[in-house]
Amino acid sequence: MKAIRVSQTGGTEVLQYVDIETPRPGPGEALVRIEAIGVNFIDVYHRTGLYKMPLPFTPGSEGAGIVDAVGEAVDLVKVGDRVAFAGVRGAYAELAIAPADKLVPVPDSIDAKTAAAAMLQGMTAHYLSTSVHAIARGESVLVHAAAGGVGALLVQMAKMRGARVFGTASTKHLDIAREAGCDVVIDYTKDDFEAIVTAETGGKGCHAVYDSVGRTTFDKSLDCCGVRATLALFGQSSGTVPAFEPGRLAKNAVFLTRPSLGHYTLTREELLGRARDVFDWIASNALKLRIDREVPLRDAAEAHRALEARETTGKVLLIP
Repeated sequence: MKAIRVSQTGGTEVLQYVDIETPRPGPGEALVRIEAIGVNFIDVYHRTGLYKMPLPFTPGSEGAGIVDAVGEAVDLVKVGDRVAFAGVRGAYAELAIAPADKLVPVPDSIDAKTAAAAMLQGMTAHYLSTSVHAIARGESVLVHAAAGGVGALLVQMAKMRGARVFGTASTKHLDIAREAGCDVVIDYTKDDFEAIVTAETGGKGCHAVYDSVGRTTFDKSLDCCGVRATLALFGQSSGTVPAFEPGRLAKNAVFLTRPSLGHYTLTREELLGRARDVFDWIASNALKLRIDREVPLRDAAEAHRALEARETTGKVLLIP
């Protein structure tokens, strides 16, 4: 079968399209024939070596397809089932092995491309808005990269829960952030988001700040937090946040967390519940998913280049 392999970490050139042996599912596993693969920033971190992976490896952790075979003692899925997954390694391939209990059934109302695009970013927005900080009606929240994949979904979910949403985006993506539902759209290339949030909230700050950018936004994100607010640092697209004095949190008794999807899908019940909500909202048009582009699997390097250049305003998919 065809797959992308990384034998050494580095730039996009290390993403090699090669033939590898088709894997066989072991006990508790299923083999999924992939129809669509979600591209995420964590794939870039793995490729560059920021997050260490044993070499060689097949990147990717999100996809959707059809169960092709199952191993022993598997009763959660069967051959022919339509499934999707997130957090399962080796997705950049024509076929991938997944633990059966990590596979989510895809309803008839959702096609494979939508399922692959919705899993990681949709469930990330879900846990951020319902569990990391359960957004309540009337609260103010700040969402960075509000035109991005997670950002635009998070804005929509925050509005569904009755929040007032501040969203940052680049000049050319302001309309996308506005369409997602931001009440106040801030051009981070020109405007001081801290000053705007402070002014618009009468100095009270936000109840929650969702920061996927990291180094360039963290300090001001912290200053945008109101009393007992939550600062969720769930990404670092601009680089890692330097060491800082924890005493800075004392000003407003801020809760700082660095969560990931795996922490909030620990049980199958939790995984299925989050995925079911996301799929239901998409099917009912309550949640609008934006797919930026579809790229052939062999051109995975181009998908990474576009993601790193911040050219994308929605999900990037690889198609085997």
